[in-house]
Amino acid sequence: MGGKRPVVIYGASGFSGRLVAEFLREYNVPFIAAGRNRAKIQDVMNHVPGIEMADYEIAEVGSSVDDLTKAFTGARVVCNTVGPFMYNGPHVVEASLKAGCHYLDISGEQAWIRVVSEKWSGKFAQRGLLIAPATAFMCAPSDAAIRMCLEKAAVDTIETVTMFKGIPTFGSTQTIFAVIQTDAYYLEQNQYKQWPRATRYDVAIPGYLQTQLALAWGGFPQPVWFKDHPQVANLKSFGGLLDRQIMEGVAATEKLYDEQIRPLPKAEQEKKLAEMANAVQGGTPPRENVREQRTIDVVAARGSTDYVQCVIFGTCCYRQTGLIQAFAAHNLVHGTPRKVGFASAAEAFGHHELLQAVESHGLAKTKLYS
Repeated sequence: MGGKRPVVIYGASGFSGRLVAEFLREYNVPFIAAGRNRAKIQDVMNHVPGIEMADYEIAEVGSSVDDLTKAFTGARVVCNTVGPFMYNGPHVVEASLKAGCHYLDISGEQAWIRVVSEKWSGKFAQRGLLIAPATAFMCAPSDAAIRMCLEKAAVDTIETVTMFKGIPTFGSTQTIFAVIQTDAYYLEQNQYKQWPRATRYDVAIPGYLQTQLALAWGGFPQPVWFKDHPQVANLKSFGGLLDRQIMEGVAATEKLYDEQIRPLPKAEQEKKLAEMANAVQGGTPPRENVREQRTIDVVAARGSTDYVQCVIFGTCCYRQTGLIQAFAAHNLVHGTPRKVGFASAAEAFGHHELLQAVESHGLAKTKLYS
């Protein structure tokens, strides 16, 4: 495959991989749709709107570091959509580094983000490469909104809530259950503090009269991105689905894990959580509907006397993820990131630019209140 096509979508047969392909087509970026099963990838690509106008090829690849390195060599960017990333991410990162590729993924697991920051940031920076996990909804828009708030007021304390209405994909469901076993952290005076386990939070969301049920849900990446930031001292992030019944179920699962599964050996814990995830979601959800699958990001920021709030009203969280991945890949193909090594999408490409990309496609609208 040489250097003919600059972007590799690893996990192209999945729900999110298909959406990344759809938006790479819109950006006119040639890509390689890679994964373990050629026939499955071809079937998925055949259903991508306008795929006949895309410049792409299909690559069936093994999952070893050597196989992936060979598949990635000659490309410039790897878009990894195969989660849970704490299980499946390390070999893709290693292969990207060996192949000399920038690395993006659609993760949201704080435990994974911390490993990426601590283990690979320096290695990627030495080669002038970006490693930007969590280049996706649930993470990137709220990160950009935080940076909008920091521009507007003298604030040092941030709370973020990210929620969506929709049906989680198979991969998202696997990740939701996988992160239950990890510890979640927030920032307090620039130090990591552990969230209480199996704790529910009622949150007020603009546009809704009833409160929503949110969880720390693995901690989210934002505290990692803003650790040691010169302005931000305190940061808490939580979120979930705009469906109380589903969130009650997730909260009950967290409680069940602490009481019955946590005492088991680690391998047995992972097995039982995967079985529970499979029972919840074993297939591919239907394509999102803009009138039904609504999203919202809320960032409340204050200092000693200042306050500002940024709200992003949006729709179709998975389409947002596909767009954000394609936007990032397009930027990396045609230019250089603002930061190399470990960085968020907003740091690497600009928070205004990221929000403009999502808004220009009609998937979100940003409002500031002070």
